[in-house]
Amino acid sequence: MAHAAVELPVSAPHFSVLLSSTARGARLARLLAEAQLRRWGLPAEPANVIVAELAANAATHGRVPGRNFRLTLYVIGGTLCIEVTDTRGERLPEVQRPAVSAESGRGLLLVEALADRWGVREERFPRKTVWAEIGTGNAGSGSDATR
Repeated sequence: MAHAAVELPVSAPHFSVLLSSTARGARLARLLAEAQLRRWGLPAEPANVIVAELAANAATHGRVPGRNFRLTLYVIGGTLCIEVTDTRGERLPEVQRPAVSAESGRGLLLVEALADRWGVREERFPRKTVWAEIGTGNAGSGSDATR
């Protein structure tokens, strides 16, 4: 699924932070996203689950020692956009269909179920961005720009 990078209008609510590619960094991504969504007056769920899964994937599968991942949140035209960028551009995520008894492998299934749209955008090597969009129910928030 193609998804072009967006140049944000100045008025678009925007949050971006660089985090360590560790379990601690992934937890911090979820906590910071929850706090930011609260400041914007948006519900934490299901965005929190999506942030947690994308950040965990970046820290686990997108990890390169000494390199970080970036969490970016912004709102445009009633849509919350969640982006997680890591430095393993050669490793594109795929939805897994794990066995019922498997203890992991369901992260992107959750993202697929909770997001209105999601996908991967290949960036300048060695980066990639995994993104998800959720309607906020506030069609007038942010800008009317499209993604």
